[in-house]
Amino acid sequence: MSQQVIHPMVKFQRRVRSLVESKIVKPTDSLWKIAFLFGDEWTFWKKELAEFGFSLQDPIRELLLVDGWDED
Repeated sequence: MSQQVIHPMVKFQRRVRSLVESKIVKPTDSLWKIAFLFGDEWTFWKKELAEFGFSLQDPIRELLLVDGWDED
């Protein structure tokens, strides 16, 4: 039996989705609005988002629409 490793961005996406579902942020809010919620982790996530072509002005809904986090 083998375990499948979950991409870190999948975990991040789930956390952000939870924030939206909890009405802490809206899908139309810019990604920079979640920076304060991730505290010390934000530097890492900001870098990851940039590597996948996101800017901090992009709406959160764009992050939630991603189906796969391939790094090819």
